Amino acid sequence: MIDVQESFRQRANWAATHNPDIVEKINRLLAAQRAKGEGVVWILHSEPGSGTVFDPERGFNRPIEGLEPAEGEPVLVKTSHNAFTTTNLQQYLTQQGVREVLITGIRTEQCCETTARVASDLGYDVTFVTDATATHPIEHPDAPEGRTLEEILADPRTLQTDAIVARTEYVLAGRFARIATVDELTEELTGS
Repeated sequence: MIDVQESFRQRANWAATHNPDIVEKINRLLAAQRAKGEGVVWILHSEPGSGTVFDPERGFNRPIEGLEPAEGEPVLVKTSHNAFTTTNLQQYLTQQGVREVLITGIRTEQCCETTARVASDLGYDVTFVTDATATHPIEHPDAPEGRTLEEILADPRTLQTDAIVARTEYVLAGRFARIATVDELTEELTGS
């Protein structure tokens, strides 16, 4: 579970998330994972001293409302885009004998995709659960700062969420990860 945290709900662009049902989808996957006895690792993004919604002093660096780690599920805090570089995730997975990881979380193309690529490079079999990820429109790098969400969405240079998700699946599939849905994985895990 990568960065599925309250920090994102504090931003204006949360209203434009492409997957407003992410909590429900992740909870379905969590239930199947836990019933099968599969491990779950929670990753939270932190930017100490930044004053942003990712600054731990602001109090939003916790799982998004509706999601909660079960007893014994580790919660790791990262300060990089991927879940490996600034945590002991690889060490933990090695100690647990894990060779396959399922990736879910917030931002599809950023922390989730980056983690999938690094995990693949480290030798893990990666399954990217796109419909259990969420992202937001991305402004053009030359766009003026301080625009409203409506202005951002109306800008033809803004990269819209459908294009982001399609691109992420396109570059990961068959190279870094298997792409799967929550329905497919819950069926695999539960046998029904």
